[in-house]
Amino acid sequence: MRKSFLTIIVSFLTFSIFAQQNYFQQHLTYNIDVSLNDKEKSLKGFETIVYKNNSPSNLDFIWFHIWPNAYKNESTALFQQIKTDTSRKEKLKNVTYGSIDGLNFKVGGKTAKTEAHPNPQYIDVIKVLLPEPLKPGDSVTISTDFNVKLPNYFSRSGFADTQFIITQWYPKPAVFDKDGWHEFPYLDMGEFYSEYADYKVNITLSSSYVVGATGVLENADELKAYKTIGAKNTANRGNKPELYKNDGKSETKKLTYSIKNVPDFAWFADKDLVVQYDTVQLASGKVVDAFSFYHNKKNTLWVNSIDYIKDATKKYSKWVGEYEYPTVQAIEGPKNNASGGMEYPTITLITSPDAKKETLDGVITHEVGHNWFMSMLGSNERMHTWQDEGFNTFYQFRYEAEKYRSNSIFGDVIPANVKELPADKFQASIYGALANVPMESAIETPAADFKTSEEYGLISYAKTALWLYILEAEIGQEKFDKAFQAYFSEWKNKHPTPADFKASFEKSLGVNLDRYFSLLNQKGKFK
Repeated sequence: MRKSFLTIIVSFLTFSIFAQQNYFQQHLTYNIDVSLNDKEKSLKGFETIVYKNNSPSNLDFIWFHIWPNAYKNESTALFQQIKTDTSRKEKLKNVTYGSIDGLNFKVGGKTAKTEAHPNPQYIDVIKVLLPEPLKPGDSVTISTDFNVKLPNYFSRSGFADTQFIITQWYPKPAVFDKDGWHEFPYLDMGEFYSEYADYKVNITLSSSYVVGATGVLENADELKAYKTIGAKNTANRGNKPELYKNDGKSETKKLTYSIKNVPDFAWFADKDLVVQYDTVQLASGKVVDAFSFYHNKKNTLWVNSIDYIKDATKKYSKWVGEYEYPTVQAIEGPKNNASGGMEYPTITLITSPDAKKETLDGVITHEVGHNWFMSMLGSNERMHTWQDEGFNTFYQFRYEAEKYRSNSIFGDVIPANVKELPADKFQASIYGALANVPMESAIETPAADFKTSEEYGLISYAKTALWLYILEAEIGQEKFDKAFQAYFSEWKNKHPTPADFKASFEKSLGVNLDRYFSLLNQKGKFK
């Protein structure tokens, strides 16, 4: 793109202030009790949800995601997608299936009728019929028991060796917004779109487990143990780590976690985890608790993982907007050659081999960054993956360039003379090379429509980062940062669409960006 790109478009329009005039979002409050049976690899739970209808419509039913059923058999949308992707077929070797049952939905204390989704592949979606219409502004209490059989870990949730990865695990209302219901099934390639909610979750499990979870641990003694041991391990990284030990008073423990205004809740448990703890002080003076959980093995690069978590939190807070949550965490999971990790509010699972510090730092930074692009900015990742992965990759590239003169796409093939350049020149070289990489699909492609996971990743991550860089290079980093910060401030804790992002940037920059945004639908190279 030539330097004249923005100067030849209309310099100013009278901008509408009505982007959010008809905007609404529902709000949920969860109370969940769950217990882990580590021998049977299963969960037993009960949840109560207060669902507030902030829409202008009467609701006669609520679609629920019952994600564990995606793992139930090979006719589900999950299995069908993996089977048609040659790069992911290997994941289905030696699969142990999962499922959810024991559901008995009650609405306002009365047993509710349910209906299956008409698509036979969508057995992980169920319609809960309301006894009477839920009017605008009103709330209703919904409760149900649930039992989950965990699959082995091959797609985000399950068990691997001694570790439990408890994600997409509880009955969850689908999003209802101005476009209606979004009751899509679970997919391996394609992520989520969730209502914001307040959570209080009680987890009962063997006392020997170390747990990392979304939110703040309310058990004072357990939290003190994690912080005390974690601070020692952070200070004494060259020595043998101190490991968590249960108090021996009981075989099980109940841990309580709480968090407000987040789109999801996940938790992880294992017995050999090393805990690191430190704090992150942001520019405003706000102090955030930082935890790292990793496996106890020799010569692991994870001894410095707490620094990567802190650095990522500081940089994204500076570039995008201040981190809103009281804690930030990363946990080492089982190795997975299909992804580097998977993010959830306040905690991320890292599944990339820790080959070298730049690689581990880049993966942790990317996944921590999803606290901004997934959690604080809750776009529809299934339809507009680029608003999540692409935005995050753009800032990950900036982080890697400034800190290491490295880039996670090009890795070790970057010439030595390029690595010696100043950060801005290094970025220009990287993006110049990226512009010549064949990337056929348009950025604005729904996740489920990509034919392969490679194309999904290349377009949603790298092509979007290039698209953002084109604008940044045209207007300058300072103006770009201010515009992005304005977008974050305007839309944090909401569900921004591509049109909302465009309107926010146009308002900040004072220009019409129609031509630039048309590139989102362009196949092949940008012209």
